[in-house]
Amino acid sequence: MAILKVIEVLANSEKSWEDATKKAVAQASKSVKNIRSVYVQEQSASVNDGEISDFRVNVKITFEVK
Repeated sequence: MAILKVIEVLANSEKSWEDATKKAVAQASKSVKNIRSVYVQEQSASVNDGEISDFRVNVKITFEVK
């Protein structure tokens, strides 16, 4: 039986929500090993002068504790 743990990570990108999600996983993987999945819990964006300037995600990352 595997023991899994979930952490919540916030990330942003100037490109897209997908890129922000990739950045969240990449950053978490620097200190957390055995990442199994990522769940995008919330998406938002900043708007400046009628244009989206920043994409934000709130994700839950699940990893196995060994």
